[in-house]
Amino acid sequence: MNCAKLENMEARYMSLEDKLSDPSVIADQEAWRRFSKEHAEMMDIIDTFRRWKKINSQCGEAREILNDRSQEELHGLAAEELKEKEKIRDHLEQEIHLLLIPRDPNDKKNVILEIRAGAGGDEAALFVSDLLRMYLRFAEKKGWRTEIAGSSETALGGYKEVTCTIDGLNAYSVLKYESGVHRVQRVPETESSGRIHTSTVTVAVLPEAEEVEVTIRPEDLEIDTYRASGAGGQYVNKTESAIRIVHRPTGLTVTCQDEKSQLKNKEKAMKILRARLYDKARRESHDRVAEERREQVGTGDRSERIRTYNFPQGRVTDHRIGLTLYQLEDFLNGNMDEMVNALMEADQIRKIKKGEAVV
Repeated sequence: MNCAKLENMEARYMSLEDKLSDPSVIADQEAWRRFSKEHAEMMDIIDTFRRWKKINSQCGEAREILNDRSQEELHGLAAEELKEKEKIRDHLEQEIHLLLIPRDPNDKKNVILEIRAGAGGDEAALFVSDLLRMYLRFAEKKGWRTEIAGSSETALGGYKEVTCTIDGLNAYSVLKYESGVHRVQRVPETESSGRIHTSTVTVAVLPEAEEVEVTIRPEDLEIDTYRASGAGGQYVNKTESAIRIVHRPTGLTVTCQDEKSQLKNKEKAMKILRARLYDKARRESHDRVAEERREQVGTGDRSERIRTYNFPQGRVTDHRIGLTLYQLEDFLNGNMDEMVNALMEADQIRKIKKGEAVV
């Protein structure tokens, strides 16, 4: 482990502490916020490094006793202590490696979740409904706030597509691995012969973009209003509260009709449009580094088949990490933590092996 690099980081951390208590910096709120953010980002690393230094020093003291023949009566205790301390030290080293992995700048952001039916007709649309329910329950367990922003229902109770917002701490860092093609294998309720059908659903997890991150010129927008409607004529509005926004330069189209207020629908539609434009620019940037993109565990390639939900066998399999759980019903009820944690760990291991966190 490169202690010199970490010592330099600690020196910078202490320098930031001095700056944050400097009256001239406090008076400059922009500078104070900048230094405060940098200080907060380094806090976990420096705290772990300081604990590592203390434990490493104790390991050295134990070795000195073991090498001192005049203290042979303490050798047994010293050997036992050294073994225990080295185990703690090695664990702290692993923590430092993980903390030094460059963080995705979007990890702390809220999420725009889009789920669309793929191959499979009505069965795919019904599975969109199942996945929406799964993500909403998962978000509820996390204490996140969710809201449906737009949907296109089918007569059988499914969705051709549905968009929802998920607001919560580190929501994107947890959900970003869900982007991709989800495959379901089951016997549809409408299938009289009992044959297993395979259908697909596409999930896109977009980080919510701030206005300062995406420039949208008013003259580039084509905004239409129309009367909202649901499946079978339900929820038909007598006023034109639904909004359709077309971004002319890219051709991206967003519709929103879930609110009775035209203004609220427009606000939601603009939020979704910003997220899609930000995601488009981000994916184009990623495509310029295609090798790294292929090595990723999977955080955005919507053409990638990432997971299979097999109902006859009661299993869910993630193809990126080869993990199969025989708890399908429990998983679809929002108990996704084991899978999510395994995906995050696999991504961290990949980055360590690639040398992104070598110290």
